[in-house]
Amino acid sequence: MQTNPKVDFYFDKAKKWQEELLLLRTIALDCGLTEELKWGCPCYTFNGNNIVLIHDFKEYCAFLFFKGVLLNDAAGILIQQTKNVQSARQARFTNALKIVELKAVLKTYIYEAIEVERVGLKVELKKTTEYNIPAEFQSKLDHIPDLKTAFEALTPGRQRGYLLYFSAAKQSKTRAARVEKFIPKILNGKGLDD
Repeated sequence: MQTNPKVDFYFDKAKKWQEELLLLRTIALDCGLTEELKWGCPCYTFNGNNIVLIHDFKEYCAFLFFKGVLLNDAAGILIQQTKNVQSARQARFTNALKIVELKAVLKTYIYEAIEVERVGLKVELKKTTEYNIPAEFQSKLDHIPDLKTAFEALTPGRQRGYLLYFSAAKQSKTRAARVEKFIPKILNGKGLDD
């Protein structure tokens, strides 16, 4: 069990879930994973492949299994974080006792996730063309050929980012305002968060 000093700050700064986070850390390291810092969170890898990430929120802390959708969730503890998350699944915790009770199950899931990577299983992701294009954006694509060309030149991930962001607005005027705001970025070949 080898901790990474670059990750220690994450556990040291934790106020609400410190005991729970340290238990999750121990479980991940007991499984022979390498501890790294990615996206500002402790990430546990096997041969360079992301297996599980620890993160905390106001209401819970969690193990996030990167390819959780491929795991056999016999214990029924894996949760899809949002409807747009295709691959990852969370095991959420609100107390240390539950983590202790599920320690063997969590280790089983980690070993299964390692095996998923070892055999090279891939998650079949939804294609960008399968996402809904809001009418407000489709209208702009139809009337501004350069915008359509620029949008189609974006990576599939950037295209999905825009489509999900535009679609998330409940009101048409909000969707239209979002589209207008981001037209210059799309024309410049930039993603939503670039």
